Formats: sequence, C-alpha cells, structure tokens
Amino acid sequence: MSREPALMTLTEVARAITMKQVSSQEATRALLQRIAQWQPHLNAFMSIEAEAALKAADAADAELAKGNVRGPLHGVPLAHKDMYYDAGNVTTCGSLIRRDFVPTVTSTALQRLKDAGQVRLGTLHLAEFAYGATGHNSHYGPVRNPWNVAHITGGSSSGSGSAVAARLTYAALGSDTGGSIRMPAHFCGVTGLKTTWSRVSRAGAMPLSQSLDTVGPLARTAEDCALLLALTAGPDPEDPTASREPLSDYVAATKASLNGLKIGVPATYYVDDLDSEVARVLDETIAVLKREGADIVKVELPDQRQLQAASQLVLAAEAAAFHKRWLIERSQDYGAQTLMRLQNGLAVPAITYLEAMRWRGPALAAHNAATAGVDAVVAPASPVPAPTIEESDVGGGPNAPALLQRLTLFTRPVNFLGLPSLTIPSGFTRNGLPVGMQLIGRSFDEATLLTIGAAFQRATDYHDRLPKLPS
Repeated sequence: MSREPALMTLTEVARAITMKQVSSQEATRALLQRIAQWQPHLNAFMSIEAEAALKAADAADAELAKGNVRGPLHGVPLAHKDMYYDAGNVTTCGSLIRRDFVPTVTSTALQRLKDAGQVRLGTLHLAEFAYGATGHNSHYGPVRNPWNVAHITGGSSSGSGSAVAARLTYAALGSDTGGSIRMPAHFCGVTGLKTTWSRVSRAGAMPLSQSLDTVGPLARTAEDCALLLALTAGPDPEDPTASREPLSDYVAATKASLNGLKIGVPATYYVDDLDSEVARVLDETIAVLKREGADIVKVELPDQRQLQAASQLVLAAEAAAFHKRWLIERSQDYGAQTLMRLQNGLAVPAITYLEAMRWRGPALAAHNAATAGVDAVVAPASPVPAPTIEESDVGGGPNAPALLQRLTLFTRPVNFLGLPSLTIPSGFTRNGLPVGMQLIGRSFDEATLLTIGAAFQRATDYHDRLPKLPS
C-alpha cells in the first residue's frame, strides 16, 4: 500500500480510512494539495469545494471515532462529472445554458455513493452537454491530458479521465453514450467501465440519448470499478428503464484467474488501419492475456460499420429531440460543434430513426451468435493515441464529422448493441502517451470483464504509472 494517501487506489484508501490508518481529513487534504498543483495545468475541475470537503471529512472522522461507518466509501473524497444532479448544488452540464442550474433532485447513482459515505470534493469538467469526443469546450476551455498537456483527454468525460490519471480524485462517475468513458480511459491511461445499457440508473443524470446513455466509473483499477459498480447498479423506482437483472459479486470477480476463459480477437475492423503503436500495444496485450491463462481465438464479427452508422444516427436524433426547445430559444448559447451536431440531428427522418431502432434486436442477436464461443472480445478503444489539442480543435467546421468519427470508430458499435465494455491501460507510445484496450462482453456480464481486467493489471503496471507535474 502506498504511504502517500493521494496515490492510493480507491479500494486501498477506503480500507485505510475504515481501519483508521488514514483519516478522511488526511486523504482530502492530500487530494486538495494535488488539485492546487495540477488544476492550473489541466483544467479538470469545474468547481473545487475545499472548505466544504474538509468540513465533511472532519464529520466523517468524528463518526468513525464513535464507531459509525456509513458504508464502503466512508470518508473517501470523490469528484464526479458535472452532469449528475446534486440537489442544491449548481450542475452546469459543461454549458452556458445551465451555468446557474440548481437541481432539486439528486441523481440515483450519486446518491448511492453518498449513502456509501463519500465526501464531495467538487465537480469535474466535461464536453458541453456531454456531446463531444475530444475534451474541448468552447465555454470553459479544453481539459488537458496529464501525460502531455498539449494533448486531448478524450470526451465527453474529459475531467474525469484527467483527474483520475493525475490522482486528483480516487475515481469519478462518467457517462458513455458513444465512447465517453472509454475514450478518456484510453487517452489518459485509466480504467473505465461502460456498463450494460440499463445496468445503472440514469435518474438525475443529464440525458443525451435515452436509448444509448449509460452511467459508469473511471478509476485506477478494475477492482475500483468493481466496487463502484457494486454500489451503483440495480433497479431504481426513479428510472423505469433500470434493469432488474440479478447483480454479480463484482469485487469477488476481480480475484479470479483467466484459466479457462476464451477471449476473441476480431479478424477485421478493430484491427484495420491502426496507428502502428496502437497495433503494437494490442499485440502485447494479447500476449499478456495468453500468458495469464486465457485462450485467444479469432472471431468474425458482423459488419461493424453499419453498427457505427446506426449509433450515430440514433444519438443525433435523440439528442436533437432533447435539446429542441433550447435550439429554438437559445441557439446562440451553444458552442459551434455542439450546435452543428444538434442541428444535424433535427434533419434525421423519423422513418430512418425507427428503422435503426428496429434493427437493434437483430443486430444484437447476430453479434451474440458471432461471439457465442468466447467470453469476451479484446480490441483497441480507438485507432489512435491522443491527438494534440491544436490539431483536434476543429469546432463546427467541415473537418469535425470526420475527426469525431475517427476517434469513436471502435466505441459506437458497442453503444448501439448496449453491451458492457471495460477499457484498461495497456501500454504507452514511444512519446509517453497512454494506450488503452477495451474488453467487450455479453449483456450484464460486467463480472467477466472485471475478472480479465484485474488479471491483466496483476500482470502489468501500466495502471500504476504516474504522470509528472508539468514544470
């Protein structure tokens, strides 16, 4: 266990606080000290609530001294993507339109973490209305990558990826509609879990696309993601779409070995036209999984390009429907790229949208048939490492659609199918940028993905590596 509280994993610090080896006050001060050092370089936080956090940490320590433990996260300081409503606290959603929005309800996922004992550190930056793949935000500036501040973090959970990588929070809730957890995990070198659609309640989380949105964690390790999934998953009367499918023991799953598991490697699409360093890391990842006991086999997946296109179409139409009133009344308050994408969504014909939705069932059945012989599929999270902020700052210009499509080429098909996917830090480029691989599983089988991710992390140290503070 690390002696420096800020450098502990979520699991480690939660245990240390409960066992009174570290106080909530010490952990909170350690993170606030790092935030003070890193925030000017990263722009990862939307708000930093130091005084309130320290007061809450004192209260948590006082309760623990009396023998009262709120839950598995007692006294653990955390910050989350600023799209989770928290009653009485401003939730900007990364926008001008909601810059002063104070919700009267608290999101179910956030409330469950509060009930488990977390301390609120503040809120984390994001792409405007969670609708952006890079980490740019024309209202509040870009979030920067801790491994090289000239590069993007990926979006839309940009602050979550950056803050977890720089050890400014032990973990963070993100959201994934087209890759918004997995891309920041890949670009920033952290672990990110896109949950099965409906596995975690979305009540009180700002909507983007009701049939694609998922809630999930970004953290240092698969074990940390397992802990957060266990605390947030399950049915919710506030969200009728939240699944009643039985939960697994996700934390126990991280202790299992890979022996007997079959992992598929796609024969096409996910291995086509890769950056050479991403291709190298994929080969190295497969070698580690094989060495740890997994059986590696080739799989022939259905046409992923059709899934990618259908996902984009559904997202565009549903996002435009949600934003219709603001598009009419406040179009001038949107950033150029967000406005362009929302206006494109208004042009999607109802028949085309309904055809795409009707195809989801058959598409999932075809995928399940193609992967029936494997427990999971391994593939890159993106074809490229993080581009620079400058080269990806395309706004709403003519190059924007091609750039966004390139970055999300490997994430959107998974969203359309509603499947779970775990992105794990899997290596680095020669220039020191992280590369992540995603594990794609069966519906509601996050446990197997967490088993594979944790076994990989026991055999490697990529998740433990620490970015250096810029000079």
